[in-house]
Amino acid sequence: MDQSSITGRQLAAARTLAEMSQADVAKAANVSVPTLKRMEGASGAVPGMTNNVAAVVRALENAGIMFIDGDYSGTGGPGVRLAQPIDINGAPSGAGD
Repeated sequence: MDQSSITGRQLAAARTLAEMSQADVAKAANVSVPTLKRMEGASGAVPGMTNNVAAVVRALENAGIMFIDGDYSGTGGPGVRLAQPIDINGAPSGAGD
């Protein structure tokens, strides 16, 4: 997905889905917490330096998040999801098989 089309709401939702704090994501992306807060607070496309946006997206993707744009084969707009399904115990599906 093109990082220039990722929204602040997607970043906030991705962080919540990954069960990470703003401090966790900021540390993993090597950006400041205020920078991440500004990104997440954007009503549209994420503002900021492209390398910082890319670092935050990469940190969330490394945490198991997939960003979805509005052009996928389903209905609806942009969003986020887990890259792998989880079982009812919270472990990634297929873990420990």
